[in-house]
Amino acid sequence: MPVRQTLSKPDIQLSYLEWNQGQQPLLLLHGLADHALVWSSLGDYLAADYHIIAPDMRGHGDSSKPEKDYSFESAIADLEALMDSLGWENAHVVAHSWSGKLACIWARQNPQRLRSMVLVDPIFVWKMPSFLKLTFPLLFRVLSSLQGMGPFPSYEAAKQKAQKLTQYQEWTPIQQQVFQTGIEQKADGSWGSKFTIAARDRIFEEVMGVPGLTTTLEIPAMFIQPEKGVNRFDSQLKPYKKYIKNLRISTVPGNHWPFLSTPDTFNHTVAAFLQEQG
Repeated sequence: MPVRQTLSKPDIQLSYLEWNQGQQPLLLLHGLADHALVWSSLGDYLAADYHIIAPDMRGHGDSSKPEKDYSFESAIADLEALMDSLGWENAHVVAHSWSGKLACIWARQNPQRLRSMVLVDPIFVWKMPSFLKLTFPLLFRVLSSLQGMGPFPSYEAAKQKAQKLTQYQEWTPIQQQVFQTGIEQKADGSWGSKFTIAARDRIFEEVMGVPGLTTTLEIPAMFIQPEKGVNRFDSQLKPYKKYIKNLRISTVPGNHWPFLSTPDTFNHTVAAFLQEQG
């Protein structure tokens, strides 16, 4: 089982899960509105061979939730501070959805920090036109990752909503634990996600306004394409094929959260790739 740890920075507290059995450093980065526990199955599967860290990114889970400063630069600084505290010069990185774009930006800014990267159904790799900001309210209503934010009048109401969301469709024990860990009762008695509206709004602005891939990357990389994920067409893969020269594309069953919907296949796919990287 992983151990919950905390890194104290001058600006925030960064909470993270640690599997400290193996030797090779491995960093697991969750997507928007999720938290570190989504990686519990993969972490347990790889624990014997890797020293694994899965942080709650700022604004998420049990980490601090500032009102501002959700830039990619701040998130990358958090990760590098975490690695420095562990004595890691570099690490393998597995990144899902929004953090897949973060990993691409990190890889072009500080490529020496990444041994390899696994991009799990990443989103919005391009810089988006500013007028699309007008569509944010609609996106916030329809994106499954955000529909569980609440507020809800009771825990049971939040649970009933969660059971209808894509990431929890099978309602497995792992999915239930992820849901329970990511929700809390608010001061007014309502229930809602630990993920904050301030984090949602500012991360979305950053994701839409900053391009992910602009220069060639030589880092070994695997793009995991779930059969029912958001990247279903060849046109969506073109920028990754263009800029990431050492790229493998692996199709797996499941939805945008294959580590929750089809964990066995997902875990095996990631393990095989990482083993090849030495």
